[in-house]
Amino acid sequence: MTELHPKSHDLEGLTIVVTGSSSGIGRATSLAMAARGANVVVHARGNQTAAEAVAAEIESLGPAATVLLGDLRGDDEQDNLLDRAWAWRDGVDVWMNNAGVDVLTGEAADWSFERKLAEILAVDVRATIRLSRGVGQRMKRRGQGVILNVGWDQAEHGMAGDSGEMFAAGKGAVMAFSRSLAQSLAPQVRVNCIAPGWIRTQWGEQQASRQWNRRAIDESLAGRWGSPADVAELACFLASPAASFINGQVIAVNGGWKRAQGSAQD
Repeated sequence: MTELHPKSHDLEGLTIVVTGSSSGIGRATSLAMAARGANVVVHARGNQTAAEAVAAEIESLGPAATVLLGDLRGDDEQDNLLDRAWAWRDGVDVWMNNAGVDVLTGEAADWSFERKLAEILAVDVRATIRLSRGVGQRMKRRGQGVILNVGWDQAEHGMAGDSGEMFAAGKGAVMAFSRSLAQSLAPQVRVNCIAPGWIRTQWGEQQASRQWNRRAIDESLAGRWGSPADVAELACFLASPAASFINGQVIAVNGGWKRAQGSAQD
């Protein structure tokens, strides 16, 4: 993973929520933002031990951290998370909807297409929309705020196979929604969407076959997998005042996409 060497504390004193931040992209983003001075709400569905470990790392950097658990498949849990996060430090400056359902590893890999799709629509789409709208209205009344959502670079041009179809449906919806929410909340609140490409998280590290590994490398102009830190660096920039004129955008983090010959399908 690329080491993070922040040049300045451009998020100093801000309160930031990163959903799904006990591992992967969420963990890397939480730590990168804390390294720039932000106080962070670490969220996990149920893995309190992992979330507390991330919070401890954040506090070792200086800022404050708190752990909030919640299963985002339910409206009540979403609303509860928003209320508790907002109350922690009397408001939220940046909210990043990173949480998503893992349908590629563990027992979920054997679920039917229909069940995987239902889970993705519940968490990746519905929870993102409800939390964005909820926190967005509070931020707008407060007069400022930043919302970051997570899409998928290949939703723009499509990928064959079950995974391509379900992720394109879910993440494509998030990307379109983010552009529209930016229109609704401007100018007080900025809304942008990060669209990662092939990022080496748990699936890429532990389960990607040789064929998928080759595809990830071949489909990037950079000729490599991305790391969670690559995504975290963009998230930090978009959350910062340096990005004050960037709004309603979907920005890919993929090293530059190219269509590889003989791409694998699932």
